[in-house]
Amino acid sequence: MDQCNSIQLVIPLSEKVISMKIQHLRNASLIIEADDKVILVDPMLGKVGTLPPFSFFRFKMRKNPTVPLPENSKSTLKKVTHCLITHNHPDHIDTEAEKFLTERNIPVICSVLDEKTFRKKGLNVIQTINYWEKSPFLGGTIEGIPAKHGYGFVAKPAGNVMGFFIALPKRPSIYISSDTIYTDDVDAVLKKYNPEISIVAAGSAQFDIFKPLLMTIDDIVKFVENAPHKVIANHMEAVNHCPTTRVKLKSILTQKGLLQKTFIPKDGEIITF
Repeated sequence: MDQCNSIQLVIPLSEKVISMKIQHLRNASLIIEADDKVILVDPMLGKVGTLPPFSFFRFKMRKNPTVPLPENSKSTLKKVTHCLITHNHPDHIDTEAEKFLTERNIPVICSVLDEKTFRKKGLNVIQTINYWEKSPFLGGTIEGIPAKHGYGFVAKPAGNVMGFFIALPKRPSIYISSDTIYTDDVDAVLKKYNPEISIVAAGSAQFDIFKPLLMTIDDIVKFVENAPHKVIANHMEAVNHCPTTRVKLKSILTQKGLLQKTFIPKDGEIITF
């Protein structure tokens, strides 16, 4: 199917759910739509090739992003009311996204550790989030969840990252794990918070040196196994240092009997709850 056409998948989770949509744009960029609240998450909005390669010899050297935004994202982006940013990396907020947010003065929610940086960029930061601290958010709550961006040494220069646990009124709860490996904190959220939707960065990103920056295939499988309900896998096939493809992930999850609880959306695809 042409990536410009979205697919709607209706997923009944519980009686409390009232029409919520999640649209996967590209990489980690997605839009959560709940009535008049339209939340843009980790926007990478630049044209193909506007960022340098993130790998030069381990994987094929290509400028990023490697694929365009889907055509159907344009209409949804016009409706954005808020922006949630997990961390300050160019594949989660690029120059084009900064321009988009500042020109429209869109309210930004981010980690308290990123506030100073984003304010310097001119972003309209209206709320900052702390780790393990629940805060009011659009009539519901949001809580910052620790994330570790890589195995071993690489996690330190990768900087701070924050996942989010979001509970909006009469909507399924959402755990955005962000760029992280599988940690005790991730495990605790999956097993104790009972998220109805868990979003995992599944591209297994890696630089030319050091260990992977995101979960390995084994840990992605572990994440899906331990997720209590539905999983959305993203962060694939849009930046050149992510070797795990949708086809590969689908094959592995099929072998493990886990595909039925996992959605691997195409760019532009809309999942309706």
